[in-house]
This record gives sequence, structure tokens and C-alpha cells, in this order.
Amino acid sequence: MTDAAHAAHFESAARQEHAARFGMWVFLGSELLLFAGLFALYGAGRAANPGAFREGITHATKTLGSINTAVLLVSSTSVALSVELLRRGRQKQSIAALCVTILLGIVFLALKLTEYGEHFREGISPGGAGYFFALHQAPGLALFWSLYFISTGLHAVHVCVGLVLLGLTTRRVLQGHIHSARFYTLHNAALYWHLIDLVWIFLWPLYYLS
Repeated sequence: MTDAAHAAHFESAARQEHAARFGMWVFLGSELLLFAGLFALYGAGRAANPGAFREGITHATKTLGSINTAVLLVSSTSVALSVELLRRGRQKQSIAALCVTILLGIVFLALKLTEYGEHFREGISPGGAGYFFALHQAPGLALFWSLYFISTGLHAVHVCVGLVLLGLTTRRVLQGHIHSARFYTLHNAALYWHLIDLVWIFLWPLYYLS
């Protein structure tokens, strides 16, 4: 498909762009519902076991979690900058901003794996199977850590998907298929990355601060 072409089932390139943007917003809405269910489980668990959840947070790696929050916030800024730069026709700078975003995403995953490693060494594992839970038997503590690993693990999967998406998008920008006159694909990829950032903004206080 050429830059000016559109898929056969669309009347025009403008219609195709509108459908792509609308479809992305619908998809993002479904993703938010998924995490909303996990947040609801957290709320119910904390209401039933407030002491255990507070104890769980005391064992969280607050420094790594906070650094990762800053990393994602900067990455959201860089991906938004890449969209604006491409809109202005500055392809090389847009690609540079995308590369920064990808690098920051990799840093986030590396820190998250480091954090998981620290928990495993402490005897904390999903489902309350580690020796940590033999020493800390507060009712609901295993639930807290199970929700932690499920929520942050699912978020990490989304980060991986986002990195693949940004990588493919960067290649298309480099090849000239995505440009200033037709950059909605990059915009959609940036929206997905912003969703990743938004979800973490909620995970951070729930599992590290509150």
C-alpha cells in the first residue's frame, strides 16, 4: 500500500485514519476495564485485610518502584515529542525521540526484573508459596503479593508489547511510510504507551506508597 493509498474496504484514506483512531480508543477502553477489575480486587482485598496490605507495602522496593515511575513519565514525554516532531516534518528527531522511549522502556523492564529478583530472594512469591509467608502469617498477605505479581506482571507484558509496537513503528517512520502527512499510526502507538504509563501511575501508590 502506498502512502496515498487506502485499504479496499475504506472509501478514502481519511476514513481509514478515522477508523484506526476510533479502533485504538475502543481497544484502550477495553484495556482499562481489564486493569479496573484488578484495582477492584485490590480494593476489596484491602478493605478485608487492611493490616496485611499495609505490611505488604512495607516490604515493597520503594526506591526501584519510584525510579520506574520517573522512567515511564519521561518515556511518555519522549513519545509525545516524537509525534509532534513528525507532525512538523522532523523525521530524524522523531526517530531519536522514539529510540529514547524504547530505551527507557527497556530500563523499566530491567528494573522490574531486578525488583522481582529481590522479592524472590526474600522468599516472596505469587500464591504465598515462599518461606517469607511462614515468617509473616498475617491473613491476606498472600493475597496482596498475588495481586502485586499479577498486576505488575500484566503491566510488564504490556510494556513488552508496547516496545515491539514502537520498534515496528520506528522502522516504518525510518522507511518513510509514516510521515508528517500521515502519522496516525505513530499517534496510536503513542496512545498505547501513554496507557502503560497511566496504569503504572495507579499501581505505584497502591503497591508502594499507600
